[in-house]
Amino acid sequence: MSHVPGPAPARRSVLLGTAAASAALALPAAAATPALALPGRPRAAWGVQTGDVTTTSGLVWVRSDRPARMIVETSATGSFRRPRTWHGPLLGPGTDFTGTTVLRGLPPGEQVHYRVTLADPDDPRRTGEPVTGTFRTAPARRRQGVRFVWSGDIAGQGWGINPDIGGYRAYEEMRRLDPDFFLCSGDTVYADGPLQPSVTLPDGRVWRNLMTEEKSKVAETLAEYRGNFRYNLLDENVRRFNAQVPTIVQWDDHEVRNNWYPGQILDDARYTEKDVDVLARRSMRAFAEYFPVGTLSPGRPGGRVHRVVHHGPLLDVFVLDMRSFRNPNSPGRQADDTEGILGAEQLAWLERELSRSRAVWKVIASDMPLGLVVPDGATDFEAVAQGDPGAPLGRELQIAGLLRYIKHRRITGTVWLTADVHYTSAQHYAPERAAFKDFAPFWEFVSGPLAAGGFPANALDGTFGPERVFVRAPQRANVSPMESPQYFGEVDIDGGSGELTVRLRAEGGTVLFSRTLQPGRVGQ
Repeated sequence: MSHVPGPAPARRSVLLGTAAASAALALPAAAATPALALPGRPRAAWGVQTGDVTTTSGLVWVRSDRPARMIVETSATGSFRRPRTWHGPLLGPGTDFTGTTVLRGLPPGEQVHYRVTLADPDDPRRTGEPVTGTFRTAPARRRQGVRFVWSGDIAGQGWGINPDIGGYRAYEEMRRLDPDFFLCSGDTVYADGPLQPSVTLPDGRVWRNLMTEEKSKVAETLAEYRGNFRYNLLDENVRRFNAQVPTIVQWDDHEVRNNWYPGQILDDARYTEKDVDVLARRSMRAFAEYFPVGTLSPGRPGGRVHRVVHHGPLLDVFVLDMRSFRNPNSPGRQADDTEGILGAEQLAWLERELSRSRAVWKVIASDMPLGLVVPDGATDFEAVAQGDPGAPLGRELQIAGLLRYIKHRRITGTVWLTADVHYTSAQHYAPERAAFKDFAPFWEFVSGPLAAGGFPANALDGTFGPERVFVRAPQRANVSPMESPQYFGEVDIDGGSGELTVRLRAEGGTVLFSRTLQPGRVGQ
């Protein structure tokens, strides 16, 4: 997303803010990097998370305040009678004291209660206070149904955790819906977006940010990237949400730097490290440390963000990575483009996995929209579309090939979900409106931001025939969360009929738009 960051405040070494702000949130006691020698017992003040939950497996995450052994217990009830025990990794400075334990052999379609205990590695009898959480495994039978939420764009455009308004309030609204999981569609942090302690709004009100050292400048070092991923965990709403709702997470550009692509050399005075590939490696390591992702392992090379998460017979979630394999941003008028935005290898993987899928619905989790024009400067483009409504060119060629493949292989039930553009909308794509016609109609739904600035709606590109059925967006750029509601989407798949209902929601409980799709039907 092409947003111009604001000026960076002076570098700060401790948590900043008013006394009222400090009192408003129950923050982890140790906001900085853990010490290697602390009195007492290990503490897990940053909460717990689960991720990539399937019918019989899931990942549990925790962070310690010192070296510790991670121990996970699971039970069918919160009483933890006769628990099952999982011995996890040793948490240390090599992973910023974070760790993830893989749980396998879980009962399908059941509520799983878990607790994480941190043990002193030198004396296993010295353990910290357990931290508890819960999640539901995916159903093995269709009749149970599936319900999840999605959004993206967190702590962006200068709008961080504001204790005056209760922090990231949309997380609490999502938690109360009790979804099976949360699909986080990228821009999980804004490593290139420093915060200021306060910002005066156009109406004279003052927005106050909770500050940390790492959020006072652009991230360049591994420690600074780690601090950016850690920042959102300072919010009590996020920690409470994480303890109840598993996440399927993907990344986009702001985890590294706005509009980045592999091989880019930065012309940005804020950065001393100009090689974006170096920055991306550091960010990916921190990303792997701070999110439980089944295809990533902290400290080990070869991991990847793109993956398919099987959520029972009703749903497969295809998580794309439109950042790591793309070609350079350009005017997008190439007549041949084999790498595109996905890269040849990821595209082959996606086509193969879509063909193998037997799920009723195949959600393609795209970190960028298909038919919305997202500029990068005066001449280049950041996403797929480039504003030319004619035959596919540039990155559109790769997407055209994918859409053709889906049609000719008779793959049904594909729905595209995305965020990135900082407003919410619904687009229907149909060949009768398109310059490229060899594809079956489909829907793309956009949500977000979850905790960032709002922006006006982007123009549509007619190559794939999008029709904007619904849109809700601000009229000016970078509208704060105090001036405009934040957005998230909800997907409800009925276990009996197999119908999939999408609801676009605004913070405050309002359903802005709803659409129900029928299973196995083309052109709806």
